[in-house]
Amino acid sequence: MPNPQPASALPLNADTLSRLKGISTATVATLLYKKGFKTCYVQGVMPLNPDSPRMVGPAFTLRYIAAREDTDPIEAFRELDHPQRVAIETCPEGHVLVMDCRQDATAASAGSILLTRLQVRGGAGVVTDGGIRDAAGAAKLDMPVFAAKPSAPTNLTKHHAIDIDVPISCGGVAVYPGDIVLGDADGTMVIPRHLANEIADEGAPMEQFEDFVLEEILRGVAVIGLYPPTDPDTLTRFEAWKAAQSA
Repeated sequence: MPNPQPASALPLNADTLSRLKGISTATVATLLYKKGFKTCYVQGVMPLNPDSPRMVGPAFTLRYIAAREDTDPIEAFRELDHPQRVAIETCPEGHVLVMDCRQDATAASAGSILLTRLQVRGGAGVVTDGGIRDAAGAAKLDMPVFAAKPSAPTNLTKHHAIDIDVPISCGGVAVYPGDIVLGDADGTMVIPRHLANEIADEGAPMEQFEDFVLEEILRGVAVIGLYPPTDPDTLTRFEAWKAAQSA
């Protein structure tokens, strides 16, 4: 099977990211499932601040392996080429830093100081299946931060930063550099980059239909025949509803 690298070379429509920002992770999950993609939801990761704005951006990745005493003393942070620090300083503006911690949140993958620096540099967000230290400060950032949980120990106690901008696994999901990462209060979805334009095209109509469905349910309509719209009259009412919305 061909390797989908390099995803970052696949073009996006000019408005794809802005349109995705108006689509929920639930909608994206359903659309990807319809296309045969069942494992694009990052497991065990939620926003530190549930009120954070929706996060959208291409993935820039950092991979950790297990730490070892001879490779990860506290002095490792003095190395000018330490991959964790380099990732913070090279993540492109508008990208989401995605960190692979092997789903081990017993130590931090970063803290509020580094994440503040990433925000200042224009980062669109952070996703890690590890912990975040100084989590209260990280939660106050304007930049959304998604993590497994707060975790005080420094990353050096469990995580050895080793690779930047390579394919990783985060929360059980394959993430290729340039894939599109979408996060909201329900968690994080990773959209394979070659599907991003399609998902952006299909998402808004689906959400519009679901707005209609919710209104129908609130006025007492039964869900059978409505959602999905197996009753032909449902789509007739939907078209009338759309016309009234645009009038």
